[in-house]
Amino acid sequence: MNKVSQRGYRHNKARQFMRFVLPTLILLLAGFNLVTGTNKGSEFFFGNKHPDKRNVIFFVTDGMGPTSLSLTRSFRQYAHDLAYNNVLVLDQHLIGSSRTRASDSLVTDSAAGATAFACALKSYNGAIGVDSDRSPCGTILEGAKLAGYHTGLVVTTRITDATPGAFSAHADFRSQEDLIAEQQLGEYPLGRQVDLLIGGGRTHFYSGNSNSKYGNRGSRTDGRNLISIAEEKGWQYVSNREQFDQLQLGQNVSLPLLALLADYDIPFDLDRKDEEYPSLEEETITAINALNEATKDSDKGFFLLVEGSRIDHAGHQNDPAAQVREVLAFDRAFQAAKELADKSQVETVLISTSDHETGGLAASRQVTKSYPSYVWYPQVLFNAHHSGEYCSKQIENYKGESKKSFVQHEVLEKMLEIYDYTSDDVNYLTEEQDRNSVQDKLNDMISYRAEVGWSTHGHSAVDVNIYAYSNRKKALDEVKSYLQGNHENIEIGDYMARYLNIDLSQVTKKVRDTKHSPDAKSLTSMVDEYGHGLNDFGII
Repeated sequence: MNKVSQRGYRHNKARQFMRFVLPTLILLLAGFNLVTGTNKGSEFFFGNKHPDKRNVIFFVTDGMGPTSLSLTRSFRQYAHDLAYNNVLVLDQHLIGSSRTRASDSLVTDSAAGATAFACALKSYNGAIGVDSDRSPCGTILEGAKLAGYHTGLVVTTRITDATPGAFSAHADFRSQEDLIAEQQLGEYPLGRQVDLLIGGGRTHFYSGNSNSKYGNRGSRTDGRNLISIAEEKGWQYVSNREQFDQLQLGQNVSLPLLALLADYDIPFDLDRKDEEYPSLEEETITAINALNEATKDSDKGFFLLVEGSRIDHAGHQNDPAAQVREVLAFDRAFQAAKELADKSQVETVLISTSDHETGGLAASRQVTKSYPSYVWYPQVLFNAHHSGEYCSKQIENYKGESKKSFVQHEVLEKMLEIYDYTSDDVNYLTEEQDRNSVQDKLNDMISYRAEVGWSTHGHSAVDVNIYAYSNRKKALDEVKSYLQGNHENIEIGDYMARYLNIDLSQVTKKVRDTKHSPDAKSLTSMVDEYGHGLNDFGII
């Protein structure tokens, strides 16, 4: 064969390779991706400018213990007529459990629990981004931002509450929510470290005498309007459902974003009206899409905290009907994040755990003196169309002349579908003046009939679950190798710092001069969200 023929032969072979062999290899590679959960191969062919880029989405189910999952799983099976082996999305990603104690108590609060995640160290109950000596400690979020990552916080309670606060601020006491708001917007030595804030808590960002366009429920006592200041500095401000919809699930966001969707907490999912408030799932999708867009040309990804905040409130109130809906809302948010991660070319790790369990929940309750039956009844929770919180407010705000009839027919029968009430029940609900006591009564009527038990209105020391997922098999294997089994809560924070290559000790040096202690006057007057003074806990 002459040289010309040889060249033609080689060219023909090359054309055959390009036409037949290469497409086959790509298809085989795609099949491999489906099996292994990795698309690194497709990045080789289709391009990923930043192959070492990483995202972390850290989910916190505030107050959710293992029994919350059992209760919700059975409730969902009943509500949708599903098989007994049909499980939640979270159930499919269980890898371990976490021990939750604080530095000063076997039973932690949310502040110490969140600080353990954020700073990877134990601290005292009430601590917001400070160690047990009340010195500011560098957080995962701050370290990520300093390293070039974008950052975000998504919650259903106040954005200044304990969990988001511990990642984005430093305060001796969780009650210092006005100070937390200032730091979240950048008023501390590091400057602005949060790119996206979505939740409630507008009250801590402005004073009662502020411009009416922000509302009239501001609680700041310093006369400041942090919202207007933020807008002047370029923040995109969102205050209601209509404005949130204009964000187009994150496709129309200009960072930094300040979305304060309620004066205080966003209503329980059981009470939430779609036309008034977005769901946690919508908030999560919006945040992920916005952060993905903001980091598309960067070699760094993002760190996002998503909190199912009001699972905890349902536990404090001993409201099982509200709690199962909160867990389901969180499960949908986790699923949405997983689906977005699967579509992403960026290595993304999802980790989910709880700061603690709330309520001492038991999926069974003895309601007779005789030997108890082995039952509990999801139908009772299914029949409840509103939370005890909502119903008690309706009773408190009733202005008509037939309050007893209102309690009987509108609240007990229509809202809760309870028909076997007694005259004593109605009299109590009609005459009791303390709304919290009315709320407790309503929730106990539900719990008793469902045969669901509670041991406390506070937290418990039970170990909580750890869940994880990644769109890369190697990354998921690494998470499992570190967090599979039973661990201290600080180990979760330590893992995230290692994964993002953050030296928290160096971040701590940068925040040491942060103003974090209240003055003497405010210290004696501060109360927590449940109306307890700091003295009630022996703090002062």
